[in-house]
Amino acid sequence: MVYGRALAQVGTATTGSQGVVGYADFEQRPIARVGELAENVPGLIATQHSGEGKANQYFLRGFNLDHGTDLAGFVDGAPVNMRSHGHGQGYLDLNFLIPELVERIDYTKGPYHAELGDFANAGSLAFTTKNRLARPMVEVSGGSFGYVRAVVAGSGDVAGGTLLGAFEATRADGPWMLSEKLAKFNALVKYSRAHWSLGLSAYTNHWRSTDQIPERAVISGQIPLNGFIDADDGGRAGRIALNFNGYFGRTTVAAYAIGSRLQLTSNFTYFLDDPVNGDAFRQVDRRGVFGGSVRHEFGDGPLIWRVGGNTRWDHIGQVGIFHVTGGQVTGTIRNDKVDEVSGGIYGEGEWHVTPALRLVLGLRGDGIGYNVRSDLAANSGKGSSTMLSPKAALAWKVAKGAELYANYGEGFHSNDVRGATITVDPATGDPQARVGVLSKSRGAELGARVERGPLTASLVGFWLDLASELVFVGDEGTTEPNGATRRFGVEAALFWKPRDGITVDGALAYTHARFRGVAADQIYIPNATPLVLAGGISGQITPRLTATLRLRHFASAPLVEDNSERSAPTTLVNAGVYRDWGRWRVSADLLNLFNARAPDISYWYRSRLSGEPAAGLDDRHIHPVEPRQVRVSLRRAI
Repeated sequence: MVYGRALAQVGTATTGSQGVVGYADFEQRPIARVGELAENVPGLIATQHSGEGKANQYFLRGFNLDHGTDLAGFVDGAPVNMRSHGHGQGYLDLNFLIPELVERIDYTKGPYHAELGDFANAGSLAFTTKNRLARPMVEVSGGSFGYVRAVVAGSGDVAGGTLLGAFEATRADGPWMLSEKLAKFNALVKYSRAHWSLGLSAYTNHWRSTDQIPERAVISGQIPLNGFIDADDGGRAGRIALNFNGYFGRTTVAAYAIGSRLQLTSNFTYFLDDPVNGDAFRQVDRRGVFGGSVRHEFGDGPLIWRVGGNTRWDHIGQVGIFHVTGGQVTGTIRNDKVDEVSGGIYGEGEWHVTPALRLVLGLRGDGIGYNVRSDLAANSGKGSSTMLSPKAALAWKVAKGAELYANYGEGFHSNDVRGATITVDPATGDPQARVGVLSKSRGAELGARVERGPLTASLVGFWLDLASELVFVGDEGTTEPNGATRRFGVEAALFWKPRDGITVDGALAYTHARFRGVAADQIYIPNATPLVLAGGISGQITPRLTATLRLRHFASAPLVEDNSERSAPTTLVNAGVYRDWGRWRVSADLLNLFNARAPDISYWYRSRLSGEPAAGLDDRHIHPVEPRQVRVSLRRAI
């Protein structure tokens, strides 16, 4: 059994905060949703404020990453983030992953890596799926709240290579008064040979949503904690992707073609803007994404060179937002077509100054061109933007199994290009200021890593500045102005295998996050969680029986810029028991062991319920964590 976190990084890694998770690390780890695979990255939290078919909310290094704005995600070399997306910039939906087929997760943090461009400010995570299974398998699962899941997967030798196939189906009602009626289907076919692989994946999902609800409605008894306001909320999603990956000596090549669809109906303010028909709206996004990347390494001895590049074309056939009444579209707020093309090139040199000291210097250049064709001519336009991003890393092996790191890097995230061409607010007709397409980041990090026998540990301190956190708000069709920010903090991670059959891991992250250049009473960044604590223990009780216990905590965070309103802290404990009988495995996961009633996420904004004052009320809006539930699985290796 090989644990990814036990793989040696000293002498290979260039920062103290990067790493590998995989193999057995998450095989016996209870998770409530596939997006929680991202929580294998130390210090990262994945929550949900809506239906399970929607991308998760991510939190890392003092960022509320929304659905992925500053977190770059990849699967088998293809980007997952969606630019100029109908619901949110950098939309990062992992629901198409089949957890049993994930082989490893390679993660980084900070803008220090020349190979990474857009969205990789807080960090990145790259999933690699398996080429082969030890045995074909069939698994069925059932649990609380109508949860049913089935997985069939297998692989075999075909024409000198390996053909892998898998299918997953999930049905769930959820613990909500409004049955979620989630129906998700995933499929993957992958053919691999010694130096290349070709994969085809397909995903479809539809669901009804219980979005965040106003706290006053729960306190007054109008609805229970698992209640809803608008029964028409919900969505549909679909994705099909073709991936190629080639490994030719010291050259790696990746290419992809992706089709993506999303239809999402939401109502966050209820009757604030329209006291008769309500404020429900529908977001639509239909696109094709095409691109690839290449990387080549050359040189021997003390100096190694790496060069590479990537290109991407988002052909967005429709990205729009519409008024909805009773679940039916009644008007258009904004409806656009967008083409967005990007390219990036980079080069870096790694100089082994001495056998113990490495210096890495890199430079990355990126450019984006765009053409927005809006239903309102005043919001149409085209343009381009470029940016250079230098990187530097120093790694010093101070002793066997111990290394120190110093890093500096500049990076960026792209903004929704509709914000670069907008001149008129589509809802009010008021003039609207344009924003830049690329938002620069600058950061630095000092770190240490120790790998001694069964123990792997790391400690880093970091700071990160963003020139602007301007975002295009898909819920409104306009740009939301946010100022420059600064974040600094510390992170510690531990993996320990005290003896065969027992593993202990933990992570602690503290971040101080503030706006810069604003009034002294407006410096707090909403939803910037200052403290994250996570960890767990897994042990073999008998040679065939394993038990796991995991804890996840994220602290109270400001909800408004003056810190007058804060979220409640959230602590969850999950447990799992796994029993093997030859080719059979029975597992039981107990999620939210202590039945916490804390929020999964909290917001502070104004809304209006039926019968309330026309101006509405400011209130905390919460989406609770799911209550205690049991899921039992039976797996048969064929």
